[in-house]
Amino acid sequence: MKLHYDRETDSLHIDLNARPSADLREVQEGIVIDFDAEGRPVGIDIQHASEFLDLTTVETESLPAGKLKIA
Repeated sequence: MKLHYDRETDSLHIDLNARPSADLREVQEGIVIDFDAEGRPVGIDIQHASEFLDLTTVETESLPAGKLKIA
């Protein structure tokens, strides 16, 4: 999973995996979920992210340590 924040547009994109997006659905104004060809979620776009999220910190909890990759 990767987080990409664009300060200029105040948008956050969360890549859930590397599969390509084939469809998208806006679930709430400014929040879009990307889906692959099989209908599985592959990404989340959040516009005006700082209005919804605390972007000063990122915490993880209960991740499988053996598979964790820090870039």
